[in-house]
Amino acid sequence: MEGFGGLVLKVLSIWLILGITLIMLPAMFGVSLGITELYMKILVKTLEWATRKIKKTAQEKPGQSYSPSNEIIEKRGKASLEEEFTELRRYSSRSKAVPEGNFDLSDVFYFSKKGFEAIVEDEVTTRFSSEELVLWNLLTRTNRNFQYISVRLTILWGLGVAIRYGVLLPLRITLGVIGISWLVIGTTLVGQLPNSSVKMWLSELVHLMCYRICARGLSASIRYHNKENKPKRGGICVANHTSPIDVVILANDGGYAMVGQVHGGLMGIIQRSMVKACPHIWFERSEMKDRQIVLKRLGDHAADKTKLPILIFPEGTCINNTSVMMFKKGSFEIGATIYPVAIKYDPQFGDAFWNSSKDGMVSYLLQMMSSWAIVCNVWYLPPMTRQEGEDAVQFANRVKAAIAQQGGLVDLSWDGGLKRAKVKASFKEQQQKYYSKTIVRKKSSEEK
Repeated sequence: MEGFGGLVLKVLSIWLILGITLIMLPAMFGVSLGITELYMKILVKTLEWATRKIKKTAQEKPGQSYSPSNEIIEKRGKASLEEEFTELRRYSSRSKAVPEGNFDLSDVFYFSKKGFEAIVEDEVTTRFSSEELVLWNLLTRTNRNFQYISVRLTILWGLGVAIRYGVLLPLRITLGVIGISWLVIGTTLVGQLPNSSVKMWLSELVHLMCYRICARGLSASIRYHNKENKPKRGGICVANHTSPIDVVILANDGGYAMVGQVHGGLMGIIQRSMVKACPHIWFERSEMKDRQIVLKRLGDHAADKTKLPILIFPEGTCINNTSVMMFKKGSFEIGATIYPVAIKYDPQFGDAFWNSSKDGMVSYLLQMMSSWAIVCNVWYLPPMTRQEGEDAVQFANRVKAAIAQQGGLVDLSWDGGLKRAKVKASFKEQQQKYYSKTIVRKKSSEEK
């Protein structure tokens, strides 16, 4: 029994030594030994082979066709409300002319069609579920287009399960524990120093090292674009929100002041240690409800050009990597310089979206650590300021549109709060007013 215990201890020692020397230490200093790059090359080749195999098998099946589309409803381009009504009335009124600008019974068909589309597949609730992949990535069999499998693909899938859960998951958990422990210990020690430029430098270094270790623990492959636009001190960085690891992805390339609610337990210990070394902004639950307190603390922080830029996700919830939803206007009322950032994950290697209504944090992190890798692109956009005569909502929408365009995401005006709440009556009234204005406008143009 003692011999078995000694063997286990020896294996663990070798595991830690290899993990620290080959992964953790290079990550802390931003050095790559090429292990991640080699792993990604092998992974890409493997998935490409699996993709070719699936397509070939699909083509060989008689009467079957391979379709890359995941949409249930096929939509024909985007047409305005007026254009759709005009076309609908033209087909429905062959025997008599319908006066332009008046209500016609055929208008009901438009709203009925939109209602059925919303029930089957609307553009809001689909943003709160995992993005459907066109092809199988050897992680799951839930893709509805994946209908064909071969013996070799099954063997490859089984081998992948063994590698992901037998090798990668233990390694990533080890690195995650080391990274969080280093964050707590390092920030606590730095927090004992008197306020000075040295303390600020050490604090930023400790945070950067921690996030780099955690990024390696996720096998993260990140490409940063337009680094000349990186957020500067005294500004506010806003980004689209897909996952809690968005923080790790961004902080892996620079320091940020975090904003959030005070928590208890392990998260509370991490927050208290972090704020000792760096002026992060943590709010009590009662303070979060007071909008003026929140804006004042954010404004005071942004006004100090020596403090790190604030990192905020204005959507307020995670969206599934396909869209950007409504930005809350609070951070755009302060008057500080806004540094937009677009984040786009590659779902082929792992689904980064966190469906907080379905999975807890621990379950989500285990899914992340048992995926192939986290691959994403980060674009730093030019800084933006509020223009003359522009209110906070218009400014927020302008920033959101820029992020959506750069990241190749769909720009939606819906509130992410619909993830857990019903549609407000004001949204329904807005659509009714839009329809009324449309037919009134058409009538006025006819009279002229």
